[in-house]
Amino acid sequence: MKAVLCKELGPPSKLVVEDITLPTPGPKEVKVEVKACSVNYPDTLIIQGLYQFKPELPFSPGGDFAGIVKEVGAEVKHLKAGDEVFGAGSFGGFAEEANVNAAMVFPKPPSMDFKIAASFLMAYGTSHHALKDRAKLKEGETLCILGASGGVGMAAIELGKLTGARVIACASTDEKLTLCKKLGADETINYTTENLKARIKELTGGKGADVVYDPVGGDYTEAALRATAWEGRFLIVGFPGGIAKIPMNLPLLKGCDIVGVFWGRFAQMNSGENIKNTMQLIQWHGEGKLKPHIDREYSLEEAPKALEDMINRKVKGKVVVVP
Repeated sequence: MKAVLCKELGPPSKLVVEDITLPTPGPKEVKVEVKACSVNYPDTLIIQGLYQFKPELPFSPGGDFAGIVKEVGAEVKHLKAGDEVFGAGSFGGFAEEANVNAAMVFPKPPSMDFKIAASFLMAYGTSHHALKDRAKLKEGETLCILGASGGVGMAAIELGKLTGARVIACASTDEKLTLCKKLGADETINYTTENLKARIKELTGGKGADVVYDPVGGDYTEAALRATAWEGRFLIVGFPGGIAKIPMNLPLLKGCDIVGVFWGRFAQMNSGENIKNTMQLIQWHGEGKLKPHIDREYSLEEAPKALEDMINRKVKGKVVVVP
């Protein structure tokens, strides 16, 4: 089978496509014929050795996939060969086949095609966990989303509106913000041309945002934290813009919480809650309330280009690699 391989750590240009033989799945694994695998920012980090999890070389990046089960491990009871599935892991998806932990694999609803299913679990799982479990977002509160045109950002817009929150979407171009508006954002901020702190304050009547969802980091973190409301919740989701150094007097003065969001670890440590969350997300999708936006697709050979586009922030919503 063909696979995109990281044989040495570095930029996407170092990735190669080769024929390899995948071993028999382990007792708690399933072997999946991959039909689509979406691209997420952690994929750009793991190939550089910059992610929390560091697999042994060589490996295939790509953790958010959909496909058909080919084999099941001896201890796997909820899946069988021929099942159409989707799921998430740390790596392995940029390939024609992948062995994955069966606990993170779910039957694919008929309402989802493979590309949509491959774009679903990591983005919506992260944002649902962030807003429901970590922020405890309530109806009527104001949710400010940085990087709102990315995969997790768009998921947060939809989930925020489902909760009944007022959503302020922040992104780097007017084109991206137009898309956020179509998804339901109430207000928008272009943080490359507007003062982020001042605009959040203005749009909230001076109160500040009840919840800030930050998958960006860098200079925007402190600016948004300064515009967080009294007893607000500031969600640290990611930091492609850099890891911010936060003046620790700010959470004291605002009585606010700075909350870490690590959905992958949550899914491992609280698998029962993660399954319940996932079932809710699947139900909402079936009811037409969640609609992943797929910007474009790439072949296996084009996977390095997909990762480059992610690094250079050229992606709106989700992109998928299709073997």
